[in-house]
Amino acid sequence: QLVESGGRLVQAGDSLRLSCKASIEFFTSYNMGWFRQAPGKEREFVAAIDWSGTNDYYKADVKGRFFISRDNAEYMVYLQMNSLKPDDTATYYCAGESNWGRLVAGLSEYWGQGTQVTVSS
Repeated sequence: QLVESGGRLVQAGDSLRLSCKASIEFFTSYNMGWFRQAPGKEREFVAAIDWSGTNDYYKADVKGRFFISRDNAEYMVYLQMNSLKPDDTATYYCAGESNWGRLVAGLSEYWGQGTQVTVSS
């Protein structure tokens, strides 16, 4: 019910926008987020946005480079990634959860299958 797209191979310093199409009933009531998992590492929180699109929250090392947004009319969530670094290489997952704390903690009700982002140096 969450389908990510937009991942690909890019060079360091490039920009990329990931998209997440949601097919969740009451989507406009759900907080949405992005997580990522690099090879050999645990999945980690990247960014979150509340149901209204008013409030957002970021992992420290992506703040100022990544921007999360949503279009409730289209049931879409986006992650704009700028100034990409090789350390940003990972599979990126979209997540949806009605409880903000559970979303940020990685305990979301809904998860996508992921989209691969590879940043070459």
